[in-house]
Amino acid sequence: MIMDRVYFALKLFSALGCGLMAGVFFAFSVFVMSGLGRLPASQGIAAMQSINITVINPVFMLVFMGTALSCLLLGIIALVRWNQPGSAFLLAGSLLYFVGTFLVTVVFNVPLNDALAVAKPNSAEGAKLWSSYLLVWTMWNHVRTLGALAATASFIMALLRAT
Repeated sequence: MIMDRVYFALKLFSALGCGLMAGVFFAFSVFVMSGLGRLPASQGIAAMQSINITVINPVFMLVFMGTALSCLLLGIIALVRWNQPGSAFLLAGSLLYFVGTFLVTVVFNVPLNDALAVAKPNSAEGAKLWSSYLLVWTMWNHVRTLGALAATASFIMALLRAT
């Protein structure tokens, strides 16, 4: 009985975490990056550098990393309990978030952020980097948005199938 409650809470936390992350990434894809892109390069770089520093905070990291951890656990549980209703949705949601959101962030967005962090906002090199950064970072952010949103839908389906 207690394990069932923990299992339910883990699925609910994953669904909510994926939904929150989808919303964050959606906002960046739809208006934050285009707003920053309308600024002069030096101002856009400085603003994004500031965002990239302030995003590393306990609340964001709890949701971002905690959701990745819960997805990892749920993916394993889904494989172990494959015959139970909703297991395929759990596995799909776990993979969509972990690969499509978490790993995309680590492999693509973070290295771009690291390169931008050392850019001199008022330099020609900084302006050139910024132009490329806006396109490439936003493209990968679209992937993260879709991954987190699809994961949210998968976890909702898993919760519905389990009832």
